[in-house]
Amino acid sequence: MSHALTPLLAPRSIALIGASSNAGRIGGMPLDLLQRFGYAGKVFPINPKYTEIFGNRCYPDVEALPEVPDLVVLAIAAGDVVAMLERCHARGIGAAIVYAAGFAEAGADGAALQRTLEAFVQRSGMAVAGPNCMGFANLNLHAYTAFASIFVNVPPQTVPGRVSILTQSGNVCSAVFGLVRRRGVPVSHFINTGNEATLEYAQYLEYLAQDPQTDCVLGYVEQLRDGARFIDAALAFAAQGKPLVIYKAGETEKGSEAVQSHTSALAGDLAIYRAGFDQLNVIRGQDFAHMADLGYLSGFRQRQGGKRVAIVTMSGAVGAILADKFTLTGLEVPTLPADLQALLRAGVPDYGMVSNPVDVTGNIVNAPDFVRTVFEALARCDGIDTVVVAAPGYLLDRMAEPLLEVCAQYPRLFVALDTGEAQCRQRLAAAGVPVFDDLARCTQALAPFCVWLSRQQATARWAAMRQRPQDHAAADALPARLNEFDTKQLLASHGVPALTGIVARDADAAAAAAAQIGYPVVLKILSADIAHKTEAGGVRLALADEAALRAAAAGILASAQAYDASARIDGLLVQPMATGGVAELIAGVTRDPVFGAALTVGLGGVLTEIYRDVAHRLLPVDAAMAREMLESLKAWPLLDGFRGRPLADVDAACAAIAALAAAVTALGEQVLEAEINPLQVRARGQGADALDALVLVKPRPQPASAPAGQSHPQEETA
Repeated sequence: MSHALTPLLAPRSIALIGASSNAGRIGGMPLDLLQRFGYAGKVFPINPKYTEIFGNRCYPDVEALPEVPDLVVLAIAAGDVVAMLERCHARGIGAAIVYAAGFAEAGADGAALQRTLEAFVQRSGMAVAGPNCMGFANLNLHAYTAFASIFVNVPPQTVPGRVSILTQSGNVCSAVFGLVRRRGVPVSHFINTGNEATLEYAQYLEYLAQDPQTDCVLGYVEQLRDGARFIDAALAFAAQGKPLVIYKAGETEKGSEAVQSHTSALAGDLAIYRAGFDQLNVIRGQDFAHMADLGYLSGFRQRQGGKRVAIVTMSGAVGAILADKFTLTGLEVPTLPADLQALLRAGVPDYGMVSNPVDVTGNIVNAPDFVRTVFEALARCDGIDTVVVAAPGYLLDRMAEPLLEVCAQYPRLFVALDTGEAQCRQRLAAAGVPVFDDLARCTQALAPFCVWLSRQQATARWAAMRQRPQDHAAADALPARLNEFDTKQLLASHGVPALTGIVARDADAAAAAAAQIGYPVVLKILSADIAHKTEAGGVRLALADEAALRAAAAGILASAQAYDASARIDGLLVQPMATGGVAELIAGVTRDPVFGAALTVGLGGVLTEIYRDVAHRLLPVDAAMAREMLESLKAWPLLDGFRGRPLADVDAACAAIAALAAAVTALGEQVLEAEINPLQVRARGQGADALDALVLVKPRPQPASAPAGQSHPQEETA
């Protein structure tokens, strides 16, 4: 595989500067591992103190090397790194790993040192991993550049690796590796990225996505530095059916700072990470053991499984526990069809359940032929995706043959939960049946794995949506500031239904507009500088006559002046008093610093911010995805006729939400935020309208020719 990272991750020859003959030291451990595990490439230790280390000739300096190695590993102090890299570059070496700490993580001096390193890489084009990096291991090539003792403390690997570990921490990489190997999963790559001064996480993912020896990645992330690149890499994993499992550190919301829209307050960093991972079909790891179990399950990804689970057990209690746990983790335990229940009842005593879970009872030992009937019936059932068989070891051994026969004939995913010490475990696993010996770990790992299997088509569909060409020409015509009337007109031009109203210069014009519209009306302050009109006292509802309207106009203008004396007032906005709504929604798009444009949808009003009952998606979003978002809300029943309420026009709401998303996608990076709040949804068939809307535009640079002190409209933010 040809890739810029190949010399780092699959080197044909390795030099180590700062080499040591002590296998317990940083400069000696990799050399010991290379010899111990039989690396076939050339090894060049470099240290003027030695002539030979671990059977390899040792050279006094990089200039003395007899040939140019693929990779150089620097086990030297931070202050010496850049000068040594300069020498390596002059020697023609194209890739390096820097162990040393003391860079960006070490205060101002370290940050300055890292900037020097970054400048060197920019100038030289050298591929440099780290700094503050433990090093790597390609276990299939026995290429060890990591100073980690874990490799000699786990069961030896006797088959080719297929799972790669990619972390932003060396210690986490070692911990996950140890658990994965003890789970019996063969590892391909051991990678920890360190400070990511010049090579960041998504670049390694790109390599592993096309690596034929990587079927799954187990990752640990503290922060993604290139969200767009990560999205592309994650979609490459999804396209190839490779599970990407990531444990994201930081389980607390940092919240938004200085927000201008309600959407920003609702779209916290962690919430967008979670939504992005779900949309990209990235499995979120919960802990290291969980990741190891998911790495194990990834070996069975070719089986046809999904969220609808059938449970076969010899114990009603175990069946009930499994049903609870699967349901609580997002899977379904559907009632089996009547004809299938009748077939099962023919061999299950009356006191055994057949609806799902299926409690075949201990009598199953007396009817071995019926075991095959049960498994085959479930394998052929269209309403089932995954079958979990829970049994004590000796009973699982008795059921092994029919289970193996059915799995050989049908691609359905069967999973065995051995509550004893079955002798058939290895045979089952080799035949495509994963085996667990712990109920909690089984359910915790199987649930996200089955969700991953079921989400593959949706992820492929979204990936195709992202590939559609976009014309951003309309963004060039965006004014620097948009008041509500301008915003509604802009969104309406992209298909968002909106009550635009009539702009009035003063109270007299407002009275004329109200007479034209017909009372009752709504009166609002019109200013691009006042994002939250209600807080500014800039909104009056249900004005019934001209006297009320004129009083409201005076009050609104006074309140706006008191709220922000510097705000530019464009006038007043008069619009009909909207009635007949079944529900009010908020729909807004913000720019996440990692993932880019993200849509947030929830019920409108202050309760949304209190309960945070919202759904998030990365753009683009269409009407079908908007419906999924609404249906995921806890408040969804309020739109779906809860306790006799009218059914809301969900189709119209979804079309409006999709139009908002399409508008932001079309307008591109020029739009910082866009929001409809509220989106009034009327009864089914009666449509939906944006009653208020906000668009914030990116500030534009001041023309160089502008006289000093002169202000320009294009400098202003909306």
